[in-house]
Amino acid sequence: MSGLMKPYGYPLDLVLLVDDDDTTNYLNERLLKEMQLAREIKTLKNGKEALNYLAKSEGLGASAEYKRPDLVFLDIKMPVMDGFSFLEEYHKLSTDEVNPVIILMLTSSASFYDLERLKSFRKVKKHFSKALTKHDVHEIMTEFFSKVK
Repeated sequence: MSGLMKPYGYPLDLVLLVDDDDTTNYLNERLLKEMQLAREIKTLKNGKEALNYLAKSEGLGASAEYKRPDLVFLDIKMPVMDGFSFLEEYHKLSTDEVNPVIILMLTSSASFYDLERLKSFRKVKKHFSKALTKHDVHEIMTEFFSKVK
C-alpha cells in the first residue's frame, strides 16, 4: 500500500464514476488506481445506470453482486438521465439515511445556475472540475474518509 493511504488507514471498497465521457472516465480511473483509492472502480455512463445499480445495492432488494459504493463521482450533464435528475430520483429512494453514500459532482462547465441548484441537494457534499487531480483526491479523503478528524 502506498504511503498516501496511510492517513486514511484503508482503501475504499468501491467508487462509482458516473460520466458519459470516456476520456474523463479513463483519466479519473487511472488516477484513482494509481493512488490506490479503492479496491474496485466501476464506471457507469449515465444517471439511470447509476440509479439502477444503487437500487440493487441498497435496501430490501440488495444483491450481493452489487456492492454499495463508498463514493460516487457524478457528472452533471449526461444523456438519458443527467446528474440533477439522478439526484432527484435517488433522494426519493432514501435508502442511505443511516450510512449515506458520499456523492460528489464533477463538471467541466459549472454555470452559476448549476452551482446554485446543487445547493438544494443535501446529499451532494461538493463539486469538482473535471478531471480529478491528486490534490482533489487528498482533499476528498481527508474531509470524508479520514479516521482522524
